[in-house]
Amino acid sequence: MRRALSDRGVSLIELVVAIMVLAMGTLAAFRAIDQAVLSVGQETPRLLATAAARNRAAELALMGARAGRGLPSEVTMGPHDWRIEVSEEATEVGLVEATITVTASGLPGAVLVAYVPVEPPE
Repeated sequence: MRRALSDRGVSLIELVVAIMVLAMGTLAAFRAIDQAVLSVGQETPRLLATAAARNRAAELALMGARAGRGLPSEVTMGPHDWRIEVSEEATEVGLVEATITVTASGLPGAVLVAYVPVEPPE
């Protein structure tokens, strides 16, 4: 009984093509993992900047916008020194729209908009 030529098994070319396909898939997976690690690595400073912005919004809500103007423009949160800038705009209903921008050198920052009273609530 003789086997047909097509039944002899896997040829060398088929094996090389299969290895190339697996290698490309592996490289793509490593690239995706590398991007995910870079993305997660930048998340911590962004979270700290957001927390600093939320803290300033809470301070403004408790103290009022007028008294909040005396708050420090730089705070330390985590291992970073954050610069906080607040721009104010009056609204028709008597509140102040405070746009809080938090930045640090070479790091991602945060922007938060809060509506706060001019004077502290009684």
